[in-house]
Amino acid sequence: MSASRTPGFRRMSKTHKFSIAGVAAVGASALAFSLVPGNAVAGTETQAAPASEVAWSTTVDTAKATALQTSIAEQNAFTAAQAKAAAQAKAAAQAKAQAAANAKAAAKAQAAAQAKAKAVAAAKAEAEAAAKKRAVEQAASRAAARKPVYANNLDGWIREALDIMKKHNIPGTYHGIHKNVMRESSGNPRAINNWDINAVNGVPSKGLLQVIKPTFDAYHVPGTAKDQYDPVANIVAACNYAADRYGTIDNVNSAY
Repeated sequence: MSASRTPGFRRMSKTHKFSIAGVAAVGASALAFSLVPGNAVAGTETQAAPASEVAWSTTVDTAKATALQTSIAEQNAFTAAQAKAAAQAKAAAQAKAQAAANAKAAAKAQAAAQAKAKAVAAAKAEAEAAAKKRAVEQAASRAAARKPVYANNLDGWIREALDIMKKHNIPGTYHGIHKNVMRESSGNPRAINNWDINAVNGVPSKGLLQVIKPTFDAYHVPGTAKDQYDPVANIVAACNYAADRYGTIDNVNSAY
C-alpha cells in the first residue's frame, strides 16, 4: 500500500518520530527492567541502572510526549478552525443566494402587479370611452326622436319654417305667412312670374312667396336649402326680408 495522508493530520517530522521512538524505547526498557530481578538469572549477572539516570530519561520522554500531544492538539484546532470558516463561508454564500432569489421574486411580483394595474386602467379607460360613446349616441337618438316630423305639404312647410325662424329670431305667424303664400302663389312651390318687371329684368319671382334671386341670396338663412323653389327655404328667406323691410311678414298685405 502506498503512503497516504490521514485527513486532519500533518506528516510527522523527524522530531515527532524520535519522540515516539523514545517513548517506545522507554516502555521497552521499563518492561525489561521489571522482568529481570536485581540478581542474576540463569547464570547471567544483571546490574540495575542508577535511579538518577532512570528519572532523567523518564522526564525527557514525558516532555517529548507532551510536546507531541500539544502539536497534535494545535493541528486539530487548526483543522477545526478551517472547517468552521468553510462552514461560515458556505452559510454566507447560501444567505446571499437566498437574498438574491428573494429580491428577484419581489421584482417579479412588482412587475406583475404593475402590469395588472396597467391592464385594469386600460380596461377602465376603454369602458369609460365606450360609455361616453353610448351616451352621445343615446343623446343623438333622443334628439332625433324629439325632432318634429313635418308633413310634406303647405301646412308642414309653414310649421317647419316657423321653427327655423324662431331659432333665428325672425318674427312672423302662421296666419301672416299663410295669407301671403295664398296671395302670391296659391300654395304652389313651383310658381314663377314671367311677366312683371322682374321677369323683364331677367330675375323672375319664384316659389311660394315669389322671391327674386338677389333677395333670396341676400336673406337666405343658413341651414336651409339654397334653392328658390325649396318651400321652407323660400318662406324663411321671404320672412327674413319682410322683417327687415316691414317689421314682420304679418304686416305685408300686398306685393312687397
